[in-house]
Parts: sequence; structure tokens; C-alpha cells
Amino acid sequence: MGDIVNLKRARKRRAREAAKAEAAESRIRHGRTAAQKVDDRSTAEKRDAQHEGHRLDRPD
Repeated sequence: MGDIVNLKRARKRRAREAAKAEAAESRIRHGRTAAQKVDDRSTAEKRDAQHEGHRLDRPD
């Protein structure tokens, strides 16, 4: 048989792990300098423009 698991502890552990993952993601997203944010934004715009330029049928 399986191990006996306290559901309350398992839920709390799962919630703590989710909070840690969210915090790590927020640190990555918000822990950048203004120059890095501008660079990322310009890179994304260039990528989107290039992707849009390869479109076969353009919506008018």
C-alpha cells in the first residue's frame, strides 16, 4: 500500500511551492534594469515585424 499522507500538509506544501515558483518568476520579470526592458521590447518588436513580413496573405 501507499504511504499515509496528511492532506492538510500536502496542500500547504503545494501552495508554498507554487508561491516560491511565482516569486522566482516575478524576480526574473521585474528584477531587470530599464535598459534591459527596452532592449527586450525592441527585440520583440523586430521579431514580430519579421514574422508579420513572412505572412503569405495579409489581412487588409
